[in-house]
Amino acid sequence: MELKTIAGNPISCLGLASRRVQESACIAQAFEAGVNYFFFYNLGSERFLEALKLLASAQRENLCIATGSEQRSSTTLREYLDQVRKTLAVDVVDIFFAQYVSPGDNPTEVAAALEELYEWKAQGYVRYVGVSTHDRAIALDMIQNQRCDVLMHRYNMAHRKAEVDVLPTAVQTGIPVVAFTATRWGTLLRSPADWPHDPPSATDCYRFSLQPSAIPVVLTSPANLTELTANLSVLQTASLTSPELVHWRQYGDFVYGNGLDKFETQWL
Repeated sequence: MELKTIAGNPISCLGLASRRVQESACIAQAFEAGVNYFFFYNLGSERFLEALKLLASAQRENLCIATGSEQRSSTTLREYLDQVRKTLAVDVVDIFFAQYVSPGDNPTEVAAALEELYEWKAQGYVRYVGVSTHDRAIALDMIQNQRCDVLMHRYNMAHRKAEVDVLPTAVQTGIPVVAFTATRWGTLLRSPADWPHDPPSATDCYRFSLQPSAIPVVLTSPANLTELTANLSVLQTASLTSPELVHWRQYGDFVYGNGLDKFETQWL
């Protein structure tokens, strides 16, 4: 399945994700450059939402607006959906994710939450039902059993075990994967002293995450226009060459496990 806007346009390979400290002008500049996928975790990024509301007022059918919730209660989920629609003055949310589904979740509650999201889809309030997870076993269950329309999953130079099972299965089932944490929370951009080469740029990280055919879009969350401008080069940059892929895989292997805490490796 190909993710598209209401107007039928393909989703851009780079998606803009919100952050609390982010120049609001990033929204308009990203759209002008060709980005049409916009994601926010919650309603806390007020400047992002204000700018997105303004853009949606003129370009709604040309945007893919994505959000979600970690809540599993149908009542709480519906309250958030209504808040999103009111905040952005939109009738439809393109993708709504059941966020951060984890081994600690109650399977019955997750199933009920997904049932609620699919009911919204039938009613026309959302266009795609999504699941966000770091856990590969959960990701596999979701796509093998087609429990979602789209999967959001961690994939970067250091975290590549999704290549073994998740990404091939996503291709087989036709479920697109949105890649996030492409820079591993920025840690991939700071190589250790004993790595003999330059670390990757953010653009290198995004290009790497876009290599698998299962991944049509990777998220970026720049703090300002300068960072955004650099990241937007992904839209016009060719795919990584074979030597580049080998090089960055070696780098990923080198820095794997050198992140901030066990969260870096507990699932991958």
